[in-house]
Amino acid sequence: MELISVKSYADLQEKLKGLKKAYLLIYKSGSQTSDCAYQNLQKVKDIDGVKVFAADVSQVRDIHPQYGVKTAPALLELEDGKYVKDIKGCNDPSYYKAYFENSLFQATGTEEEGKKQPRIILYTTPSCPWCNRLKQYLKSLNMKYHDIDVSKDPKIAEELVRRTGQTGVPQAEINGQMVVGFDKPKIDRLLGIKA
Repeated sequence: MELISVKSYADLQEKLKGLKKAYLLIYKSGSQTSDCAYQNLQKVKDIDGVKVFAADVSQVRDIHPQYGVKTAPALLELEDGKYVKDIKGCNDPSYYKAYFENSLFQATGTEEEGKKQPRIILYTTPSCPWCNRLKQYLKSLNMKYHDIDVSKDPKIAEELVRRTGQTGVPQAEINGQMVVGFDKPKIDRLLGIKA
């Protein structure tokens, strides 16, 4: 994975041709948070098939208005060139890596009956009984997920506290929405499961 600079909206559109999925970092060089996001994305290694473009708003002024982005940094997820969602601020390299890996995992999963498999990232520990219950529940629904053991990476644990204000596990990210604990009603709602 590498960050590929783009010079204009037209340049971005040309580079997006033929790509089902891509990412765009909109950042402002010289801003501490933007520089942090840019540097942490550069640290993401060992992921093939991920295209991440970068546009510095201090030099490229015609991209962020096209997507309605008013704050930087923002990592936009694009499908067929269309803006799907974004991640704001600076995140740890391990968070970005897990996000990209889950995205690739989703792309290779099968979609039944025209339903799109949700993106699910679990943050768990091996000794957590509720974590295992959540995994078993998702398996019973034939849902694919990416599991991150937070006991092995304190930076991910810190990132979760920053994002949710909670230290406990399990925590799940379902299509960008965070769920703390095994909150089955909320999980079912985010997965589109009717009771």
